[in-house]
Amino acid sequence: MSGYHEESMLAEGAAASAAEGEGSRPHTGKVTSGLMLGALGIVYGDIGTSPLYAFKQSVLMAGETTPQTVIALLSLIIWSLLLVVTLKYVLIIMQANNRGEGGTLALTALAISCLHNQKLRWLVLIVGLMGASLFYGDSIITPAISVLSAVEGIEIATPLFKPYVIPITLVLIAALFALERHGTATIGGLFGPVMLLWFAVIGFLGAASILITPYVLAAFNPWHGIMFLSAHPLLASSVLGAVVLAVTGGEALYADMGHFGIGPIRRIWLFFVLPSLLLNYLGQGALLLRNPEALSNPFYQLAPDWALFPMVILSSLATIIASQAVISGAFSITNQAIQLGYIPRIRVRHTSTDEIGQIYVSKVNLFLFLSVVGLVLLFETSDHLAVAYGVAVTGTMAVVTFLACLVMIHKHHWRLWLALPVFALLLCIDLGFFVSNLTKFAHGGWFPLLVAGLIFFIMLAWVQGRERLLASRWQDAMPLQDFVESLGSSGLHRVPGTAVFMVPNMQVVPSTLLHSLKHFHVLHEQVILMTVETTNSPYVPEQERMDVRPLSNGVTLVRLHYGFFEEPRILRVLARLRLQGYQFKLSNVSFFVGRERLVTRARHPFIKMRDQLFIALHRNMLSATDYYEIPPSRVVELGGYIMLNTH
Repeated sequence: MSGYHEESMLAEGAAASAAEGEGSRPHTGKVTSGLMLGALGIVYGDIGTSPLYAFKQSVLMAGETTPQTVIALLSLIIWSLLLVVTLKYVLIIMQANNRGEGGTLALTALAISCLHNQKLRWLVLIVGLMGASLFYGDSIITPAISVLSAVEGIEIATPLFKPYVIPITLVLIAALFALERHGTATIGGLFGPVMLLWFAVIGFLGAASILITPYVLAAFNPWHGIMFLSAHPLLASSVLGAVVLAVTGGEALYADMGHFGIGPIRRIWLFFVLPSLLLNYLGQGALLLRNPEALSNPFYQLAPDWALFPMVILSSLATIIASQAVISGAFSITNQAIQLGYIPRIRVRHTSTDEIGQIYVSKVNLFLFLSVVGLVLLFETSDHLAVAYGVAVTGTMAVVTFLACLVMIHKHHWRLWLALPVFALLLCIDLGFFVSNLTKFAHGGWFPLLVAGLIFFIMLAWVQGRERLLASRWQDAMPLQDFVESLGSSGLHRVPGTAVFMVPNMQVVPSTLLHSLKHFHVLHEQVILMTVETTNSPYVPEQERMDVRPLSNGVTLVRLHYGFFEEPRILRVLARLRLQGYQFKLSNVSFFVGRERLVTRARHPFIKMRDQLFIALHRNMLSATDYYEIPPSRVVELGGYIMLNTH
């Protein structure tokens, strides 16, 4: 690499440093029609396509289509939307945001920052990792059931299309995951208008059906649902396991709030999405009151015959949008987990120069694609998938309620007399849905739980492994201050240039520095010990980005602070240092990074398996050179064997 090119890279780093953060901050919270339209396309795709299967599955679980049963099931769906989505997420949980950002890991980081007891912090971390793991299970089953249920509408037109439902579904799913690598920037503008048309159409079809059978409006009385559950205790679990399908996707309101803000998400829900959903569910119920035979597919039979194929096309577009949002959510939560140190570094590619939230993670995309295809081939119909759906979603909802309770008490200072009964009610609802869905375990509910369990085990092994690795590194380490003071009288030869050591602990001498002295017997004139710390906030203000502390004998400590939505870039850091008066050229800078080989001495089979998993993850993670985007020609990797601490 030429010196000119290297200096141009550093100049680009300076320009990027000056502009850094412009596209990575939460917006001001101003409500605009554009933000509401964007929220409609991204946030509400999942819950917006639930009418395709939720009401039908609830009636199938009840086993009868009598007027009393239809009204009772509609009542349960209506009040689930009002209590779980509107009251819990829209009005309460969205207040428990981490500087404008939502989602399980953002909430976990915020809850941990509110606590001082180390054991409680560890408990909250475990709960948060469980919630994040369950989200991956949801990310697998949502695209499968959404796309499959939309394509099944073709069967209503003619049974001749039935053999082609699964092939068409697989083609759409393959196209969906193939497009992920290009990002949503080019097609994101279509999402809002398509979902606007979707909600308008399903609301209109439902309203037309209600006008014919207005008696269905009796479902707004919650007593109908309560009496049905008390009169049919043996059916209650199965029915609630199906009713919860109507609120799946409600967690997206909270997870995606950082992209649009609380105001737009709340308004579009209260004044457009919720009314459209209620009208459609009531319309399907009114149709069953008139014609119980319509249970074969009450959603599509709301539409007149001439509109069937257009509805299938519109439904397919809506479900693809819903699936894309869930997949993007899996990418985002993966990126957050990397920044927070919950999983090893893997390659994350940004697909937009304007929106920091638009990213692509190839390994996650491949994992989700293979899992979704496997689900479609295994379950074959949306009815079978619906039986397996809901376990992961309801588990995530319960975790969010628990974490939000901690945040509202410790950070927002809710009185216990208010917080405990409110969150106890919400948690009882979540746990009621979760327990009801556990009955689906043998019928397919095991799949998302298996996925969540594997991911949780990987996360836990990584978090615990990192702690033991750091303990092994620092066990016999020399205090940094003593080392720096000894440099003046050591007689060590100093060579021109700057050495940058990436270190996790500024209290001790990094092993890479000791290895460098052992092999080269020289030290650069200017030594920078640099550490990157990820905070429990999504963003860090620019003025708080970097702490520089010069020591004696040419050694400088640089502590970098990044939020878990941000990514460190070392060239930008060097550009800032030059602006602060540090004189160096990139051609004279050498970066020293560690590349240890880990071994374990554990004998217990479980502990040995856990250690071997961590070692495999550590060996295959993205290197510091690639992760920090350090010019490879300036990197020196040093290391050796490290025996993992077994404590």
